[in-house]
Amino acid sequence: MLTTLAIQNYRSLRDLVLPLSQLTVIVGANGTGKSSLYRALRLLADAGRNGAVAALAGEGGLPSTLWAGPETMSRAVREGRAPVQPLRRTKSVGLRLGYSGDEFGYALDFGLPIPSETAFNLDPEYKRECVWHGPVLRPSALLADRSGTRVRIRDEAGSWIESGHSIALTDSMLGEFADPRLCPELLIVRDRVRGWRFYDHFRTDADAPARQSRIGTRTWALDHDGGDLAAALRTIQESTDADALATAIDDAFPGSSIEVTAADGRFDLRFHQHGLLRPLSAAELSDGTLRYLLWAAALLSPRPPELLVLNEPETSLHPDLLPALAALITAAAKKTQLLVVSHSQLLVRFLEDASVLELEKDFGATVVAGPGRLDQPSWHWPKR
Repeated sequence: MLTTLAIQNYRSLRDLVLPLSQLTVIVGANGTGKSSLYRALRLLADAGRNGAVAALAGEGGLPSTLWAGPETMSRAVREGRAPVQPLRRTKSVGLRLGYSGDEFGYALDFGLPIPSETAFNLDPEYKRECVWHGPVLRPSALLADRSGTRVRIRDEAGSWIESGHSIALTDSMLGEFADPRLCPELLIVRDRVRGWRFYDHFRTDADAPARQSRIGTRTWALDHDGGDLAAALRTIQESTDADALATAIDDAFPGSSIEVTAADGRFDLRFHQHGLLRPLSAAELSDGTLRYLLWAAALLSPRPPELLVLNEPETSLHPDLLPALAALITAAAKKTQLLVVSHSQLLVRFLEDASVLELEKDFGATVVAGPGRLDQPSWHWPKR
């Protein structure tokens, strides 16, 4: 299980270290940094697929994502006796992301390249990457250490081994050196990070993928766009969670049930509702009903990931559906670690055994409301 998430210099997340539990819920007013936290976690997962540089480019490049406030905030500025001075960086530019857990920790440090005759001077580079054993980075706990193009790995005897060849500054060592012969722990970390599952706002418009009839196969995990909804629900129905799915639908829509038909490999969803003479197709369902079925398919996956991240699952759902959604989330948290970003205090109220972290702004920077800085988990960034 992940126990700590650390982010530095990503948008409003100037220096954030969060404790994570089996079910962590992130709440806060608009503009406090909830969406930035979700995107930062996705960016961290992209590193395991060697896709973090491309993901940053899609956000406008490293300069667009860096903390835009001052490096330090004087007491006079905080008390309103002096204006905020224009940004002048005196330290090296760095966007840092990391996590630690019961077994391993991982951190990366992105920076800008040394200017040269190239059109790619805004491409972020890996300045430092580390994998360690245990919850806190310590020199003695390091298992794999990347500095620039150089990677070294600790062998079974505890001695450092040089990789023997350099790594491109835009590539992650998770993708390039995850070899069980060199460092099996690096392979474990990479596969776990790649296995994290993210669900954002599902489409429910008339042309939404979930409303279409599609050729399907056995689907252990709902796709991010929900296009394989019918196949995913049928897979759940043929698994040990069939009763849980039936209960989840009856909790939300009393007396209702679903049927998934398959003909010539094409899967179609039928929604049976009390009082109607025929079932409704996916194309006929209301946005709220379809969205709830999508969340049910995501949360009842027969093969849950190590970490499941949901972004505002309450969106477009009637308040009457939130108790049933909360029950799904609570049940899923017994099988996998969940992080939920939510605007809904009502949903949070219905969740059981959830650790709730409220975000707020402090002179433009995202902080956790309530506990002071000394209450945050211990965390050390690798130095360049």
